[in-house]
Amino acid sequence: MTMPDQMAGAGKIMSSSLLIRAISWSLLAVLAAFLINNVLELSLGVETNLRFDNPTPVIVYLILIAVAVSYALRTRQRSLRMDADKIHKFNVYLVRSLFWGIFLVGVADVVVAFMRVEDFADVFFWEGAGRDFNKPFFVGAYIHIPLLILGFFLGAVTRTLGFIWLAILIVIAELLIVVSRFVFSYEQAFMGDLVRYWYAALFLLSSAYTLYDEGHVRVDIIFAGMRERSKGIANFVGTLLLGLTTCGVILIVGMNGKQSIINSPIMNFEISQTASIGLFVKYQMAGFLGVFAITMYIQFVSYLLFAWADIKGEPGKRIMQPVGH
Repeated sequence: MTMPDQMAGAGKIMSSSLLIRAISWSLLAVLAAFLINNVLELSLGVETNLRFDNPTPVIVYLILIAVAVSYALRTRQRSLRMDADKIHKFNVYLVRSLFWGIFLVGVADVVVAFMRVEDFADVFFWEGAGRDFNKPFFVGAYIHIPLLILGFFLGAVTRTLGFIWLAILIVIAELLIVVSRFVFSYEQAFMGDLVRYWYAALFLLSSAYTLYDEGHVRVDIIFAGMRERSKGIANFVGTLLLGLTTCGVILIVGMNGKQSIINSPIMNFEISQTASIGLFVKYQMAGFLGVFAITMYIQFVSYLLFAWADIKGEPGKRIMQPVGH
């Protein structure tokens, strides 16, 4: 192959990689625009339905997509794997921060529920605390939300995702139920609620990192014998047709208006029918579904870039260690 042919081939690879980078960052821009429009609708009452006579949501989408494409063009020398790793690291920070927040909320809400059930709130806290602790809005707005925000600060100064310790905490919480029931003949609904709350967080929030670690079940009778380029094509097509679309459907259905299955519980700080003796976290567990879709969507975009890098034979592929190593 002559030098001009080699240069032309390299140019084609670079142009296709730049296009995929622009598309990937635009996909993240679409997600960000969707979430911003959702917040505008829920908090400010701004109509965000895509109509010709309603330019606001369209403007948000266009601005963020333009920023995404501009970033891809300004950083055209960055490799696909560098972008994929950058997106993955942001997702890791997001999940890590949420784990911290959920841990803090779980501990705090158990204390609040215990005080509420045993009528100790007015004794250990301020006068009228028992009445306040029975209000979902008070508990959600003044206890849960500050702790979730604190979780993002803790996520910035720590480096562990917390899967292992959260699993251990679930085991400890379940053990305490057994001990308190059979040794002290004491059990309350909030004890079981805490296990379910942390259990849901563990499985829904860790799914994105499991995807990065190739830990999800894959029927790979054919896939295992493919060449790296063929695997990249399969991952690329599967991510576009199955992964991203599934996450998009969850977000669109779950966050389509104030009465949707995710937005409505969060807006109303929804609690279960037995919440007077349990935790006030039902609205957060509805939100877990949205967080699952968001984190998986972000990870799928990273996965898309990794897959295209495999297709193009870009160096630096991460070697997966077998289970147990």
